[in-house]
Amino acid sequence: MLAGLGVLALVSGCNLPPPASDPEARAEFFEVNDPLEPLNRVTHTVNDAVDTLLLRPAAEAYRIFVPPPIRTGVGNVLDNLLLPRTAAYDLLQGNPNKAGSAAARFVINSTIGILGIFDFASDMGYPAQFEDFGQTMAVWAGTTNGGPYIVLPILGPSNVRDTAGRAVDFFTDPWQYFGQGDTVEALRVARIGVQVIDTREALIEPLDALRASSIDYYAALRSAYNQQRIRDIRNEGVAQRRYFNWSGEIQLSR
Repeated sequence: MLAGLGVLALVSGCNLPPPASDPEARAEFFEVNDPLEPLNRVTHTVNDAVDTLLLRPAAEAYRIFVPPPIRTGVGNVLDNLLLPRTAAYDLLQGNPNKAGSAAARFVINSTIGILGIFDFASDMGYPAQFEDFGQTMAVWAGTTNGGPYIVLPILGPSNVRDTAGRAVDFFTDPWQYFGQGDTVEALRVARIGVQVIDTREALIEPLDALRASSIDYYAALRSAYNQQRIRDIRNEGVAQRRYFNWSGEIQLSR
């Protein structure tokens, strides 16, 4: 991964942004910022095939056979598991109040919410919030520009900053270190699988609508991802659900 990021840095260095005297051209440059577009389009095509053949059918089956109340509970549990990491990132971003809110939300929903199945915390004044290390690095750098756009195999849209952030997210997930043994490992794998299917089920209509309304589906996903990440970094709009970023170009709002 580090070698790949180094190559991207070299490529992006040869693809310099327009001067500050041309703000319109600079805005367009940072909106696209896709020096590896030919390779990204190939990866996007492979990802799209995986989705068509595997993920979307599995998500449709999940919708058919699992009742809506149970799907909501599953989503709540998955969201709740990310709150300890969110609290830590809030602290690193210099937001102790938000960190306290995330911690309180986790405690409330983990106890009276029965391991997060029910979201009582929102009604008690602790709204949903989710942070990742990519957002944290953006706050530290003071810019929403995450560098060149990248399409990762299976994981989907990203950029240089968020790709590095994903690696940190994996190692800072406290549940990676909770317990040992085959049963615990099976639960970890099951969590990832359920998270993928749960997220993809909720994205069926948004992705279908984006595909139907766009001339270039790849470019539409790239634009949607870049705009969403800017909103995430600025904490604009409704708090976002967790996402296993196979199709992270569109995240979900509660």
